Amino acid sequence: MDLFEYQARDLFAKHDVPVLAGEVIDTPEAARAATERLGGKSVVKAQVKVGGRGKAGGVKLAATADEAVARATDILGMDIKGHTVHKVMIAETAPEILEEYYVSFLLDRANRTFLSIASVEGGMEIEEVAATRPEAVAKIAIDAIDGVDEAKAREIVEAAKFPAEVADKVVNVLITLWDTFIKSDALLVEVNPLAKVASGDVIALDGKVSLDDNAEFRHDWDELHDKAAANPLEAAAKEKNLNYVKLDGEVGIIGNGAGLVMSTLDVVAYAGENHGNVKPANFLDIGGGASAQVMANGLEIILGDPDVKSVFVNVFGGITACDEVANGIVQALKLLEDRGENVSKPLVVRLDGNNAELGRQILTDANHPLVQRVDTMDGAADKAAELAHAAK
Repeated sequence: MDLFEYQARDLFAKHDVPVLAGEVIDTPEAARAATERLGGKSVVKAQVKVGGRGKAGGVKLAATADEAVARATDILGMDIKGHTVHKVMIAETAPEILEEYYVSFLLDRANRTFLSIASVEGGMEIEEVAATRPEAVAKIAIDAIDGVDEAKAREIVEAAKFPAEVADKVVNVLITLWDTFIKSDALLVEVNPLAKVASGDVIALDGKVSLDDNAEFRHDWDELHDKAAANPLEAAAKEKNLNYVKLDGEVGIIGNGAGLVMSTLDVVAYAGENHGNVKPANFLDIGGGASAQVMANGLEIILGDPDVKSVFVNVFGGITACDEVANGIVQALKLLEDRGENVSKPLVVRLDGNNAELGRQILTDANHPLVQRVDTMDGAADKAAELAHAAK
């Protein structure tokens, strides 16, 4: 889960990373009181989960409260790289900025460790610096057990060639930033710029944080979710503990196991080329325990998508046998009908693996008018695509 800048700022402050004061607002007039609380001038910053806000005009200085209202009016509703600005942060203005640095910690998947990236050439052009002058960017591996203590922080500072007059302060920032990274179960924490100001202090002026969704059970992250931007079907699936992602297509997909579902998406997309170019409508992994209730929940989500014209249920029986899955499908359809759901879209079911023959026989005996059984993955994908195209 990616955080907005104001959420990253709050998280940094919680872990003693030096930041400036700020408030988030969603109406232009609210910028007036917020700016007055910050001393009469402020920086108005668009809150979108994408880089390049400054270049797009989403970050503006306001010398007065009236000017803050005007800048908030300009920025709210702005489109920045396809993201609409619904909130702005009214931030305290920084003292005179003398230098801008870059620091971050992230998960290094390729090397199965953590990584620190630091540069004394931070700011809006850090990507260009990394691409054209990689020697200006220090990359230091971080041992997952040892973490970042003062010695490791000084190693990073020396590798990135931070000036001696700010070395101690950057060391402190790195230690607190690592504390933020670990205690928040983050995949990335980034400060750009980390600014040296006229007083000699270093301050995190902008931050980016990405949290590991798999660790949410350990935290109270409800307030961090961008509920306004969430797809309603994805939100409903999350409430039912389903792994669902909405896609732009017409064939609803249900499978057990992420690998199988990903393969199913590919097969359906390929089959759809012969049937009006229909595409998968979603990713939905029901996991290993495809009970009637789980299947009903999955079907309810998919059938509630008006874009879906047909559904492809693709299950490989393993821990959960195919006869249990077949009974789950039959019972799920009955559960939905008993709830008064409008179940009218055709289902193509392919079962293979443990007790596949028994599962297929259960579906044949049930003889549900909406269910078609196809024994091969390619054949089932083709039939689902054909039915979706016919219903368009």
